[in-house]
Amino acid sequence: MIITGLFGCGLKDNNRSGEDEESIETLLPTEDVVVRTETLQTIDFMDELVSNGRLGAQDIAELRFASNTGGNVPIKIFVQNGAYVAAGDAIAMLDTFLLSNSYSQASVSLQKAYLDLQDVLIGQGYSLADSTSIPAEVFRLAAIRSGYNNAKTQFDLAKYHLDNAVLCTPIAGMITNLFAKPFNPIDNSEPFCIVINEKKPEIDFKILENELSMIKKGDRVKIQAYSSSDVETTGTIVDINPSVDREGMVRIKAFVQPHPRLFNGMNMRISVYRSLGKHWVVPKSAVVLRTNKKVVFAYKDGKAAWHYVETGDENATHCVITSETLKEGDGIIFYGNEHLADGTNVKLMTNEE
Repeated sequence: MIITGLFGCGLKDNNRSGEDEESIETLLPTEDVVVRTETLQTIDFMDELVSNGRLGAQDIAELRFASNTGGNVPIKIFVQNGAYVAAGDAIAMLDTFLLSNSYSQASVSLQKAYLDLQDVLIGQGYSLADSTSIPAEVFRLAAIRSGYNNAKTQFDLAKYHLDNAVLCTPIAGMITNLFAKPFNPIDNSEPFCIVINEKKPEIDFKILENELSMIKKGDRVKIQAYSSSDVETTGTIVDINPSVDREGMVRIKAFVQPHPRLFNGMNMRISVYRSLGKHWVVPKSAVVLRTNKKVVFAYKDGKAAWHYVETGDENATHCVITSETLKEGDGIIFYGNEHLADGTNVKLMTNEE
């Protein structure tokens, strides 16, 4: 019985030792593991500040008809949403009958007021033919008594409405938000359409006031669409609003490089980068946990070599290695390392794989 007990204890201790060893290292696979590597080198590490924003345009024009005469009914619309227009192009045209009639009436009223102005001046011994000899105060009072000033104002307004019966765009760009239909009244409190220069996009976003020290004008930013992760472009910070709102946020503006799949109003993810100096930098996927310790595998002669590491600053994709267990030029395994152990046979992934 004593011998049997001792044998059982020894077997139990051996099993516990084996369990401890398995908890430290993963069992070696029977086949070579395909991995990808990145050379360890000292490079600038870019710290990343992440924010959200909405895409806009540097050049944007909300177009409205100037006149409300006749119910503001457009009889012709020359463009549609998505159309590209040049500065000065006609967008739509109103029915001009009432506008022309108002202009004619205002013209007749102005001519009558001009005759009345002449009569007032003649009565005071002056003539419009020699207007330079008329004192300014005398002319001003005569224009008021004759109704000339009022008639001139009404004429100018009628002419302005008639001239603007054709709605033209002041900028080049793409037509958006055009929902009106010919021969249907429109609400002049809303833009008839909006013209956006999509070749000059910009983005507004906010950061916390304690993050202000991380950015400055001229910093590069990366912009990525939330709707499509493959829609990505870059930009440059051009404006930092010197005011903090009630939520402790500061508004930032950046000009953005155009992209064919970017549209006005899109929600975007903004990343602002700043250099933290030269460091060893590896992909975050290269760092794995073994027994709650950080480990990096290096490729050496067809095998994976296990290295305990310590990390420092990190951004969305990379982190800094602060320990000295690696050396410059090591091939760091960042793909296929999930189940590696020290000494695992590995082979490098080719471009075809």
